Amino acid sequence: MNILCTGINYKTAPVHVRERFAVSSEEIETLLSRIRQIEGLNEAVVLSTCNRVEFYVATICPQLSVEEMQDILRHRAGCSAPLYHHTTPNSVRHLFRVASGLDSMLLGETEVLRQVKQAYAEAFGLGSTSRHLNKLFQNAFRVAKTVRSETLITRGPTSIGAATVGLAEKIFGNLSSCKVMILGAGETSERTARSLLSRGVSNIIVSNRTYERAAGLAEKIGGIALRFDHWQDAFSDVDILISSTGAPHTLLTKEKLTPLMKKRRQRPLFLIDLAVPRDIESSVNELEGVFLYDIDSLQDIAQQSLEIRHRELKYCEVLIEQHVRDFVGWLRRAGVTDHPSHSVSRGLPV
Repeated sequence: MNILCTGINYKTAPVHVRERFAVSSEEIETLLSRIRQIEGLNEAVVLSTCNRVEFYVATICPQLSVEEMQDILRHRAGCSAPLYHHTTPNSVRHLFRVASGLDSMLLGETEVLRQVKQAYAEAFGLGSTSRHLNKLFQNAFRVAKTVRSETLITRGPTSIGAATVGLAEKIFGNLSSCKVMILGAGETSERTARSLLSRGVSNIIVSNRTYERAAGLAEKIGGIALRFDHWQDAFSDVDILISSTGAPHTLLTKEKLTPLMKKRRQRPLFLIDLAVPRDIESSVNELEGVFLYDIDSLQDIAQQSLEIRHRELKYCEVLIEQHVRDFVGWLRRAGVTDHPSHSVSRGLPV
C-alpha cells in the first residue's frame, strides 16, 4: 500500500491562485467520492485551508492515482498550476510536518492542527478512511502533540498583534476585564485588536479622524465608535491604548498625559504606538504606571521568538523522522498481513 499526497500551497502559488482550488465543506462528500473512484484507491482525506489544498490517499496504483488526482484538482480550479506530490515516506513526513506547524507560513502555528483534525474527522465520518489513513492521521496527531510538548517551536509571539497581547498579559494578567481604545482604523490596528479579542477583551472603543471608518472597524470587532475630537473624554477609563493614525505630529505628549493620569488613581496604562511617524511622545514612559511600546520594540520581541522557533526546528525534524520510520515500518508489516477483514477496520477521530 502506498500513501500519497498531492496539492498546492502558499509556497507554490499566490493566494489568487490558491483560492481557485479551495474546497468548501459542502463539496467535501462529492469530492471524496470522486477521488475514491480512482482505480486502486479507496481511502482519501481532503485538507483545504487558506494556505493549502491537499489530497491524502492510500492506493495500490500510485502513478495512476497521482495523475488522476492532479487532473481533478486542475479541473476544479479551471487552470493549470504548479502542483506537488509526495509518495511514501515523503508523504508521511509531509503530513507530520504540516500537523506540527513546520510547513506553515508562520513557523510553529497551531491552528493548522485543528484544520487537519477537522479534515480527517469529515473524511472519517463519510466512510472515506480505513486502516491505513486512520493509522496515518492518528500518528500525525500524536507527532504534533509531541513536537509541541517537547520543543519550543510554538513558544513566544511571532507577530505584532501577538507581541502586544503577550506584553499586555504581563501587565494586567487576565485581559477579559480590560478596556481598550484604538486610535486609527487601519489594517494594523485591526490585526492588533483581533489579537486582543482572541484573549478575551470585549470592551473596545475605536476613534478615527474619519468617523465612518471608526464605525466600520467598531462593527467588525464588536466595539463602540467615538468621534476623534472626543477620544480624550473616555481616556480615564481605558487600560490599553493602541495608536496608529498616520498623523504628521504627536497626539499624546507627557504634558497632555500627566493630568489624565491623575484621574486614573494609579491604574496602569499600556500604550501601544504602531504609527510611523509615532503618535505618542517617548517621554510619557517616564510617568508612573505608564508602559509605552512602539512598533520597533514589538518587532524585536516577535523576531526573538521567531529565532527561538528556528533554532528548535532541527530538533523537531529529528522527532518527526523517528515517527516517520515507525509508521513506514508498520505500513510494510501491514502489507504483508493485509486481507479483506483488515481493510474495513476503523479508527476514531481525535
